Amino acid sequence: QLAGLAVIAFGLWLRFGGPMAEFATDKKSPELFFMGLYVLVGAGAIMSAVGFFGCCGAARESQCLIGTFFACLLVIFAGEVTAGVFAFIGKRVAIQEAQKIYEDAYEDYMKNPVGKANSTIYRYHVALQCCGKGVEQQTGLPCPENIQLPKASNCLVEIQNVIDTHLRLVGIVGIAIASITIFGMIFSMVLCCTIRNMREMI
Repeated sequence: QLAGLAVIAFGLWLRFGGPMAEFATDKKSPELFFMGLYVLVGAGAIMSAVGFFGCCGAARESQCLIGTFFACLLVIFAGEVTAGVFAFIGKRVAIQEAQKIYEDAYEDYMKNPVGKANSTIYRYHVALQCCGKGVEQQTGLPCPENIQLPKASNCLVEIQNVIDTHLRLVGIVGIAIASITIFGMIFSMVLCCTIRNMREMI
């Protein structure tokens, strides 16, 4: 249950607390990236709920509840593997989607550098700590203060770095969840067999 709550908190932080959260405040958003986060949060919620079956089954020595616990863990494990493969395959697409969102905001600003277009492009620059799409494309852009130019001049590169970093974190958390799930399945089967043997002896 604690692991599930930790996963939920981690997924929500990536979704609402990191730089990528800015891309969800606009009309468009990198759907593949956020879909992976929703799967992560869902897996955490299921883990917390499944932990209840495991606790009750162990406390009451119920083979039925422990068997349900094992089946749920098996489903979670299959979902984690699927989500991991999906994230690995869809990483390039997620990067392209996020870059396209920034490029659209950039073009909107170039056409009308006031009002909403100005606040949108500035919000992206602050979140990503970058400015423009290259040194030659910084003129007149609302750049945040204290950023390292020209190192952070290309926001398209920064978007790729941010998504790579976040997906790496998701992968690490996924591996940790998978390890916990495997141990949970092993221990649940051992406990189930022990309870059955004890009842046969009685």
